[in-house]
Amino acid sequence: MGHWKHVNNPYDDDKVIDACALFGMMDTSGRRFSGVDAITAITNMHERGNGLGGGFAVYGLYPQYAEHYAFHVMYLDDAARQEAESLLQDGFRVALAEPVPTRKTRGIQDPPLVWRYFLEVRPQDGQRLSHDDYVLEKVMRINTGVRDAFVFSSGKNMAVFKGVGYPEDIANYFRLEEYQGYLWTAHSRFPTNTPGWWGGAHPFNVLDWTVIHNGEISSYGINRRYLEMFGYHCTMQTDTEVIAYAVDLLMRRHKLPIEVVADVLAAPLWSRIEREDEERAAFHTTLRQVYGSLLLNGPFSVVIAHQGEMIGLTDRIRLRPLTAATKGDMLFLSSEESAIRLVCPQLDTAWTPMGGEPIVGSLNRPLGKREPVAAALAAT
Repeated sequence: MGHWKHVNNPYDDDKVIDACALFGMMDTSGRRFSGVDAITAITNMHERGNGLGGGFAVYGLYPQYAEHYAFHVMYLDDAARQEAESLLQDGFRVALAEPVPTRKTRGIQDPPLVWRYFLEVRPQDGQRLSHDDYVLEKVMRINTGVRDAFVFSSGKNMAVFKGVGYPEDIANYFRLEEYQGYLWTAHSRFPTNTPGWWGGAHPFNVLDWTVIHNGEISSYGINRRYLEMFGYHCTMQTDTEVIAYAVDLLMRRHKLPIEVVADVLAAPLWSRIEREDEERAAFHTTLRQVYGSLLLNGPFSVVIAHQGEMIGLTDRIRLRPLTAATKGDMLFLSSEESAIRLVCPQLDTAWTPMGGEPIVGSLNRPLGKREPVAAALAAT
């Protein structure tokens, strides 16, 4: 993992428990804008990282290929590229294949080959599974079966750009100021229990779901085993990967609303459930019985994004920081309020969300609070 100077760590060991930086901004009207503000904001939290991981997710950046699955793939050698491309050509109609544009950047050393592919599922291939499940199957096949190849972005009209370096270095390397999107998330990593490597940087992605995370998932083992029953395979050597797959399973495949998903991932304490009214207690008890293996133990704050929506969530006792703010149609989520005010000094509102309370920005509805249990039950 290399060596780094201990930062804000009085215990003089390699366990840094308060680092990593999150930032997200979304125009809920759908207006596309450049990534300059997101890059500026995450750079302002430079001290929360150590140069071993940085990354961005952008939504709405490929309008000319909006109906194609956009794969971003890392290769450690050209043999891996040839093998993976053979699988892609067998499994999809390839509209375009090209290296992701980059520029030489100080601070970026020994980068892998990074290519992007715009893919269509052929009608005959999409009969056995939905198109999304077909794509998920192909991603897992490459990531588990092709040595030194990693599909790290696979959604429509969105993309992840990430690697080893500070986020401002990653942004410069991938020329992110040249892209526009209506939703940007950014992450600066300070690896604690897992390696700092290109595939292990945030965001983590499956289809158009992305997750950036500050914290530690001590339930990783049981979360991973549960997700493997549904065809998800963790290959990126870090705990955060399970969150992306859990959100895809719960929201896309099981069609649960985010208010219910929050009660799965950041489940209320049993002592709180015992004090709830009968209907709410029965609802939360059922969730714990059905999805107990997806409860995220450990401290976390996350920003989850997919097409048309950005979600902020912390663990139930809020052991990691998250600030939310709005300005007109803009929603901001950040580890530090200072980063938000740097790019938007005059906010309409700014607040600290409650633990386990999802903050949702959507193209389809205004910022929402937790729905009543009866409404959540009806939605499922």
